[in-house]
Amino acid sequence: MNKPAITQAMIDAYDEYTHLTLDRRRFMERLTALAGSAAAAAAIAPMLAANSAKAEMIAATDERIKGEDITYPGADGEMKGYLVGPVNASGKLPAVIVIHENRGLNPHIRDVARRVAVEGFVALAPDFLSPDGGTPSDEDKAREMISALDAAETNADAVATAAFLKGHEEGTGNVGAIGFCWGGGLVNRLAVNSPDLKAAVAYYGAQPNAEDVPKIKAAMLLHYAGLDERINAGIEDYRKALQDNGKDATIYVYDGANHAFNNDTSAARYNKEAADLAWGRTIEFLKAKLA
Repeated sequence: MNKPAITQAMIDAYDEYTHLTLDRRRFMERLTALAGSAAAAAAIAPMLAANSAKAEMIAATDERIKGEDITYPGADGEMKGYLVGPVNASGKLPAVIVIHENRGLNPHIRDVARRVAVEGFVALAPDFLSPDGGTPSDEDKAREMISALDAAETNADAVATAAFLKGHEEGTGNVGAIGFCWGGGLVNRLAVNSPDLKAAVAYYGAQPNAEDVPKIKAAMLLHYAGLDERINAGIEDYRKALQDNGKDATIYVYDGANHAFNNDTSAARYNKEAADLAWGRTIEFLKAKLA
């Protein structure tokens, strides 16, 4: 059987389903219309979604790293997270918060934290659904829970996470953050709210209010997907606010890439060329700014 053809309209419909107002039934109806049949739609839907079975680029048992699930103080209660770092560090290391997409702390984000750790950082991937019992295995349920979070409370938990890492015994006190999709937006807001943050990397994240930009202290690295019209609508206002306020900020737009291009568990949207280029820039940036 030939591999079903995936069009940009299908990817756009999936983005609307996962980030805006389209529900599962309406999404499948639209996908069926685009694909030409219910059978084709059923074959294409898993290719648009993330596949947790493909999550590991670096295994949890990799001998280069040590990882554990921890709890730590949030703004108003206990936070859960996955803490991972190199085994053979010669001294204290800079720390990086790895903030998940709107699916919560899943195997893919744990893997991303391990990728950060092997580059010479203490990495902490928080579960921002901790106040609600943690990330469920059902991604649709996780998205519903993420959308119901109180933004001010989530911002406060992110600030508390940065403060926790700043004082971590294995860290140098220099803290950065990297976030994807929903997490990219939270990284932008964390940069506004946390004086402890020295470096921030946002992948296709919603921009903060322009009037909040003067509060940013961190160096900023912003990755955007060329085909991501929803998020990209805010780039120019953000760029202007960063420039007008003299912020250390670099913006890259990856032509031909879709939202979530870094997520290698999503066959339809993953763009290896853009992901590899952005990742190389990310690690170079974090090493320079957190030294």
